[in-house]
Amino acid sequence: MKDPQSPNESFDIIVIGGGHAGCEAAITTAKLGFSTALFTINLDRIAWQPCNPAVGGPAKSQLVHEVDALGGIIGQLADETAIQKRILNASRGPAVWALRAQTDKREYSRRMIEILQNTDNLSLKEAMITELVIKEVETFTNNSKNTTKQIKGVKTFFGTYYSAKSIIITAGTFLEGRIWIGNKSMSAGRSGEQAAQGLTQSLHNLGIKTERLKTGTPARVDKKSIFFDELDIQPSTAADKYFSFDPKIKNNMPQVSCHITRTTLKTHELIRNNLHLTPIYGGFIDSKGPRYCPSIEDKIVKFADKNSHQIFLEPEGINTPEIYVQGFSTGLPENIQLELLRTLPGLNKCKMLRPAYAVEYEYIPATQLKSSLETIEIGNLFSAGQINGTTGYEEAAAQGLVAGINATRKLSMKDPIIFSRESSYIGTMINDLITRDLKEPYRVLTSRSEYRLTLRGDNADRRLTPLGFEIGLIDERRWLAHKKKMKSLKEENSRLENTRLKCTDEIAKKIELDSGSKIKGSTTLKELLKRPNLHYSDFIKYDLVDKTLPVAVIEGVEIDIKYEGYLKRQKNNIDQINRQSLKSLPTEINYDQIDTLSLEARENLNKIKPTNFGDASKIPGVSKADLTALLVWLKIKELKKEKTNSFVEKKLSS
Repeated sequence: MKDPQSPNESFDIIVIGGGHAGCEAAITTAKLGFSTALFTINLDRIAWQPCNPAVGGPAKSQLVHEVDALGGIIGQLADETAIQKRILNASRGPAVWALRAQTDKREYSRRMIEILQNTDNLSLKEAMITELVIKEVETFTNNSKNTTKQIKGVKTFFGTYYSAKSIIITAGTFLEGRIWIGNKSMSAGRSGEQAAQGLTQSLHNLGIKTERLKTGTPARVDKKSIFFDELDIQPSTAADKYFSFDPKIKNNMPQVSCHITRTTLKTHELIRNNLHLTPIYGGFIDSKGPRYCPSIEDKIVKFADKNSHQIFLEPEGINTPEIYVQGFSTGLPENIQLELLRTLPGLNKCKMLRPAYAVEYEYIPATQLKSSLETIEIGNLFSAGQINGTTGYEEAAAQGLVAGINATRKLSMKDPIIFSRESSYIGTMINDLITRDLKEPYRVLTSRSEYRLTLRGDNADRRLTPLGFEIGLIDERRWLAHKKKMKSLKEENSRLENTRLKCTDEIAKKIELDSGSKIKGSTTLKELLKRPNLHYSDFIKYDLVDKTLPVAVIEGVEIDIKYEGYLKRQKNNIDQINRQSLKSLPTEINYDQIDTLSLEARENLNKIKPTNFGDASKIPGVSKADLTALLVWLKIKELKKEKTNSFVEKKLSS
């Protein structure tokens, strides 16, 4: 490939794509002092929410908390633009509690654009990137010469060349994107916006393969045409809860209610009669869609025994009439969509503002990436977000942050920050992406984490804010606020551990009477709080706690105490895994001989020859099951060796 002679402009880092991944990546690299350019096809649609303008939910809220704890943006913006907030899974344990916010779509985008425009070291540019420019670099390892590909810059559709030391691709659904309504389709990244052309072929030319996935979005209806009085109401119940740990973040948006309707037998009949007209069931496309956000057609087909499915009507903002019909994604023709919507209670006279559509697009299977999100094939080329096979704003934002951090560290000649499964949901997600050959859009779930009790949303700052400060994304003000919170947690834990109640105390008698829980002799407040029928709210009632303590401190202390035993066991498990990571691996191992390993693991382990389990765990295609199998194989081998040595010694002694 012939390099352009002179760049139009030069940057340290170029980010391709202005979605949630691209925004986090660009803000991160710029904040860390690197000259950054964010390229997007449409500057007016930055950080757009093309599907439901909602942030959080099960496992997704944990991701948002983690991004915020590290110094990212998504949590702050979700808090500031939320028009409804709810706690999901509140009746279950803290490991699965989840904050969900319905945001004002246009306000969210407006505020993100404002942040980007006012971030030092960051330039915004509207252009379609069609080509990656590389250079070949010679390196010497063990007296042998190797030639590697290194990123050099990008070219736009109109041929303008921009040089960069590092590139982060965050193209979302735009690579060769095509939207479908029935059997009709058009080239588009999403409705109303052109697809990204040319970049896919450039990736192929450089040895990076892409595959195709599908997602979709439901229709929007005019709220003035809905009979809300016929529907169940779902009010905002958690306006005082926040994703961000920054105490200065506030929400001044008016709070609104969502509503619930249901599909009917008529809905199901209409869908079954017209399945052949959808892109998937009609055979027009065969791309895999998200399992955990299925189309209404998929629900009717796969859950044929159900007579009704819950549908949520969620506003897209304060100053827009658009209502998002959550759970009603479809690829049916537009005329049938309207007929279908009118089978739902409360929507029998609704007006459809925007039709639902399916979108298929190219993505980069993440097995071609390192744990840092750098591509294996091309040095200093990173990718993040939906282009890596994920679905969701939260997954995208987390990847954008990681890619941004590691792009700067690579240029600074520092080791990458690798997030482990034991440390974060971010680590769980990235490990899943790079080790599994996914054939459908990936969504983070609490069930995907083996350590979900430890990796809660409420303690994300305890786990990750010190790292964010060390990296340089958490400023001094946030750091001082964090240290103050840590001090309060420690002091309150100590107070509960050292404050005793005697059974003869008046308060003790009240507690016994109200809770039916006997106090024998004396007990500490900590031991009392461990009891399942007593909570911090009771301590407040009995005046046993400082009422000025922040809610976050109270909640953190209560969870730590009530789940102390479980948390200790999980910590021991994590410590054991960390110790195993230091276990050495002989370089002479022939992994082809270990038939308990997956074929991909054998191939990649033989290629890289890691020196310890920690390095092996970071290799794409090497799963946790592979590591366990390898550990067992080594143990058996050690036992055989010991047995042989013992036999030889006995022979010699005799």
